Amino acid sequence: MNLRQLAAKVLVSVIKDGQSLTSALDSHIPNDLEPQGKAFVQALCYGVCRYYHQLQFVLSQLLNKPLKNKDCDINALMLAGLYQLQFMRVKPHAAVSETVAAARKKAWAKSLINAVLRQFQRRQQEFEILEQHSPGAFYSHPDWMIEAIGQDWPQYSRSILTANNQAAPMVIRVNVQRTTTDDYLRLLEENGLVGEKLQHCDTAIELQQAVPVDKLPGFFKGLVSVQDLAAQLAAHILNAQPGDKVADLCAAPGGKTAAVLERQAELSTLYAVDVDGERLQKIEDNLQRLGLQAELQQADASQPGAWSEGKLFDKILLDAPCSALGVIRRHPDIKILRRDSDIPVLAETQRKMLSLAWQLLAPGGVLLYATCSVLKQENEQQIEDFLQTHEDAVEIKIAGDWGVERPFGRQSLMLDGKMDGFYYAKLQKVV
Repeated sequence: MNLRQLAAKVLVSVIKDGQSLTSALDSHIPNDLEPQGKAFVQALCYGVCRYYHQLQFVLSQLLNKPLKNKDCDINALMLAGLYQLQFMRVKPHAAVSETVAAARKKAWAKSLINAVLRQFQRRQQEFEILEQHSPGAFYSHPDWMIEAIGQDWPQYSRSILTANNQAAPMVIRVNVQRTTTDDYLRLLEENGLVGEKLQHCDTAIELQQAVPVDKLPGFFKGLVSVQDLAAQLAAHILNAQPGDKVADLCAAPGGKTAAVLERQAELSTLYAVDVDGERLQKIEDNLQRLGLQAELQQADASQPGAWSEGKLFDKILLDAPCSALGVIRRHPDIKILRRDSDIPVLAETQRKMLSLAWQLLAPGGVLLYATCSVLKQENEQQIEDFLQTHEDAVEIKIAGDWGVERPFGRQSLMLDGKMDGFYYAKLQKVV
């Protein structure tokens, strides 16, 4: 099997068909593909998505005219070839010959791919200069995204865009119901792995090197889960107490649900609500692995439903659907799939969900609003508008030395590389 051809199929599913990279990899990579080949295809596809805008810019300089839509597989192969030559430790002759061979029986395509890749080798320094005059190519982001981030965070925009193009570290969350962070660090060491305790959250460990989950000691016994530091902060900030009734809205795949249960074992109840039945099953699977229990409800959190009638909660976590611009380094396909027209639609959904969630909150209760976005329209502006229209809502300032304190809420911006771009705001319903 030609691994470049397999990578091209995955990339076409993302670039042309709009499928997420995670889903496309699951769909196309055969179960019997050896681990080394699987790792190569994943690295190649993630890399092309991460540098898609830069690579496409270079390719446009190398082609006399764009390829037709029906030849998107050849376009993807050339992007894969360019990425190998520029970013991977693949011998140049192998990168060229194997990418050409992936075109199989298309003689014209083989000739074109060979010419394009060899021309790039000769002119690489020239393109590095040209990229500096194109923000989209230089930062490898769509123009609208560069503009939106620059408008919201003029002093941090370059750092955010640069961070988006770095591979995120592997961070794990220790299940304190089953072990301690210090004990698990020792267990890592016994298994030849190096971990470091992170600031801001006492359950977070960053691994020096990413490994498959089956290499994490005790993973299948529920000792740990994979979860970014910023996402782990949700349970910490929510601070559920013994006897609390808790609702986690938009809960799938259940990382924050599990973190809340791990941190507080004596809740009255926890409802995990999500509209997607398949993703709800992932919550069930995660909870079962971790030895935890919650009430799972398939429902649209933006619409009142039978599950919520008469129920009031002491704590609500609303992990609102968002643009996900804060987790691009983990999901680089967001730069390809997300459109600027999505933002106002998402903002309206967030507004509806926040309003409905507030109706489910008991007097004196606390709602934690969370997104994995860095855009103010989805974050602090949502909270400002909400507070102006709800006299029974007050903001509780979130203490901490992480991220950036905002007029409303707190925002992490990946500035130290230790956490994703998350936003949190904590609201209390006054009696």
